[in-house]
Order: sequence, then structure tokens, then C-alpha cells
Amino acid sequence: MESLSTVANDVTSEVSGERSATRSEVDADALVAALFQLEGQRLVALARFFTDDRTAAEDLVQEAFIRLARNAYRIREPEKAAAYLRSIVVNLARDHNRRGLVSLRHRPPAAPDEPSAEDTSVRQESRREVVAALRMLPHRQRECLALRYYLELPVDQIAELLGLSSNSVKTHLKRGLRGLAVILEDHHG
Repeated sequence: MESLSTVANDVTSEVSGERSATRSEVDADALVAALFQLEGQRLVALARFFTDDRTAAEDLVQEAFIRLARNAYRIREPEKAAAYLRSIVVNLARDHNRRGLVSLRHRPPAAPDEPSAEDTSVRQESRREVVAALRMLPHRQRECLALRYYLELPVDQIAELLGLSSNSVKTHLKRGLRGLAVILEDHHG
């Protein structure tokens, strides 16, 4: 694969005889095509740092190449075109995020997707397995786990409610989680 400087030299040498104010369309196309081959995947990876969506990152890079192609005739130093293209991608990603934040503020909350019958069945079966495993644990561990993860109480409140020290609650939680893991592993293994 050619390096960008090799392509830039080729494009520059083709145009050096003309020395006109604008480059020919063929030269601009060659430069954009070479940049796409050399930088396309890296630019998508760069855009992914700014967006969480691969499709959005690819769209941003595509838009950057379109903008570069429109203005490629203005490029006087083809070896700097990659840096120019990276700055376009970064600016588009920033704009994309800004627009996304604005649209999120004005968008009504999305209606949750209704789970399929299969998803509901699997979730209910998983709950039954966890409840059955909880019932197999010692009484204190079961109480601590239910209060912590079902009612979402902090450790201090659980300790006060059960008349235990915070360290005892932490110990029961740790042992209870370990016991649940073993029971559920045995059930599935």
C-alpha cells in the first residue's frame, strides 16, 4: 500500500507542469481516493471515540470525505490533506454530539419496547431460579441479600434493621452472593 506522501508527491508532480490556481478534478479525485484507502478505517475509529454508534461514526467519516472532495481543488499541500481530513472528522463529531444533546433535551421519553413472550418467559424462569436459590441460603444471608438487592437499602440501614453490625451485614452479603453463585452454577452446570 502506498503512503500518503507518495500519493501526494504523485499528485503534486502531475500538477506541477500546470501551476494553475486550481487542480484538475482527476487529481482531486486521486487524492481523495488515496486518502480513503489509507485513512478511512482509522478515521472511523477516531470518530468512534466521540460517538458510541459505529453507524454514526461511519456517516461522519463519509461526510468528511464529501466535504474534502468538494474542496480538494483548494489543497495546495496534498501531504497535509490527512490532517485536514482528521480535523473535519473531529469537528463533525463535536457537532453531532452537540445536536444529539439538544435533541435529547427536547425528545419525549421513548416508550419502552414490549418484551417478547419468549423474553418474558426466560426472565420469569430466571427469577424463579434465583428465588429458589435464595431459599436455600441460611436465614441471615437471605435477609441481607433481599434487603440490599431487592429493597436497595444501604448496609447501615440493613444493620440497624436487623440489629447487626455493618461488618456482619457485609459478611452475610459476601457469603450470600458466593452461595448464590455456587447454587446457580450447580443448577446450570
